[in-house]
Amino acid sequence: TKEGFDLVSGWKKKRYDSLLSKNIPSKLFNWAARITSNVQLHDFNCGLKAFRNDVVKNIEVSGEMHRYIPVLAKNAGYSHIGEKVVKHQARKYGKTKFGAERFINGLLDLITIWFVSKFGKRPMHLFGALGVLMFIIGFGFALYLGIDKLFINPFGRLLSERPQFYVSLTSMIIGTQFFLAGFLGEIMVRSRVNVQRYTISEELNLSRP
Repeated sequence: TKEGFDLVSGWKKKRYDSLLSKNIPSKLFNWAARITSNVQLHDFNCGLKAFRNDVVKNIEVSGEMHRYIPVLAKNAGYSHIGEKVVKHQARKYGKTKFGAERFINGLLDLITIWFVSKFGKRPMHLFGALGVLMFIIGFGFALYLGIDKLFINPFGRLLSERPQFYVSLTSMIIGTQFFLAGFLGEIMVRSRVNVQRYTISEELNLSRP
């Protein structure tokens, strides 16, 4: 575009949809998308969009991710995203396909994009932090139970009869699993980066005379 936008998305500012079945859910959906993606658009799901040629070539859209093309473009490095008001026509024939299922699927896709964009290259920052937190909680309960059994109430109930024991055991197991998930995620991310570097270097070597 003349203004230098990478992508321009339509905005159905005045809508002729049902207020309860589509208008309000759409507003909630767009609000959640703005909060999680930091892309300030009013209407992510508008079908009218204009792209630069290289934007289309450098984003991957699968499943129902077409709703989040502006977010995918931003994650690919195209941050100059604009918006233009478009005219919305009231439905004359048929019934809308928008319902609870599409609304839920849209939110799940939004969570997926948020996670991939924020932690896709550093999964340990999420899973490792959760793992350490859960392990500390479990270890704290275990320490409390140990001190109570050894020094405060040695002739009281068995540890296995106290609910804190199972809270401690479960928390430490879940914490360890979270930490291992983050560790394996880091290995997979780094392996993928190394494969990409190897592929690029091979292509450069083959292109040389």
